[in-house]
Amino acid sequence: MPHQHFIIHKPYGYLSQFVNNQTRRKNKKLLGSLHDFPEGIMAIGRLDETSEGLLLLTTDGKVSEQVRSKIYEKEYYVQLDGTISEAAVQALQQGVDITVAGKNYTTLPCQAAALNPPPKFAARAKKIRDDRHGPTSWISITLREGKFRQVRKMTAAVGFPTLRLIRVRIGAIYLNQLPSGGVIEVEELPF
Repeated sequence: MPHQHFIIHKPYGYLSQFVNNQTRRKNKKLLGSLHDFPEGIMAIGRLDETSEGLLLLTTDGKVSEQVRSKIYEKEYYVQLDGTISEAAVQALQQGVDITVAGKNYTTLPCQAAALNPPPKFAARAKKIRDDRHGPTSWISITLREGKFRQVRKMTAAVGFPTLRLIRVRIGAIYLNQLPSGGVIEVEELPF
């Protein structure tokens, strides 16, 4: 039987999984509620519950392993608390110190740039905050690695906490105008 592949726009508030392994909170939203996916489907990489955007699903474990490697870039648009400075953007580009699994880690150099004007995305189901709490700004961060909550830790390390995080690209696959919760089945993934 041929493998199946899907491109989805993971909404805010969903776990990047199909089975809830949590014993405390059983009412979590899972990817399986977005579409009737085939048996053996798996998410390639993850987006945490509060992150949104491009997520690839496959029944092919080899493709999953390949995409999670450092071969392919992952691009994120990030809304930040405050107006990010050029010095902070340069620090992100060079690599910053974060904590991963209780150990200090310096991120690899990456691409980072302020986004002016900010990207236009549909409002999130849960409001981020009011304008009276101060300005926000958007940046693009492109990585080849993917440590646990890495982008959020990176922006906090330079003094601009993440308010909203949306993955817009994995390799040559773009989120484009796929609406939140949207699912597209594709014949193959270009990996």
